[in-house]
Amino acid sequence: MARILLIRHAPTPETGTKLTGRLPGVSLGDRGTEIARATAQRLASVKLKAVYASPIERTWETAIEIASVHGMEPIRDDGFLEVDYGAWSGRTLKSLYKLKAWRTVQLTPSRMVFPGGEAISDAQKRAVRACEELAARHKRDTVAAVSHSDVIKSIVAHYLGSPLDQFQRIGTSPASVTVLDLPPGGIPRVVAVNTNGDPLTWT
Repeated sequence: MARILLIRHAPTPETGTKLTGRLPGVSLGDRGTEIARATAQRLASVKLKAVYASPIERTWETAIEIASVHGMEPIRDDGFLEVDYGAWSGRTLKSLYKLKAWRTVQLTPSRMVFPGGEAISDAQKRAVRACEELAARHKRDTVAAVSHSDVIKSIVAHYLGSPLDQFQRIGTSPASVTVLDLPPGGIPRVVAVNTNGDPLTWT
């Protein structure tokens, strides 16, 4: 059985105030790096076969910390890329709250296509496909995949059998770990959501 640890990147100085999306140059900073290292230490006892990551700076930097504890380097996987927010990228959340389309993102995200960017439903499809590819490649392994909040929430919604329009009900804090079991030909199981990375809490 493949076990995938879906890890949200550690916080950046912009986390919670700006929708940075895929913009380059957004790094963790000192505090984010410290949090990423703490998460890596909590995962040190887990026998990871590989660490995959979105190539965006904040996810890659988080993945480096996690992989280094296991003597590995991260592997790029574009399936776990952030949603392409298009023209919304770089805008403050405060400015986005005023838009009529923000209500669509919150209540019916399956209908949202970001101007000049990607549909949330398309992001979900590629992320789930990436999980299935990892499960096929690592049938008996535990691997990590460092990604982004909306991407992880959409993955969890899929494997819970929950409509995408309810994915905002799922929490994914910075540096949190969500655990997914994907047995070959079996029923997927969401083992844990939004944990602090303590393996003792996963059953």
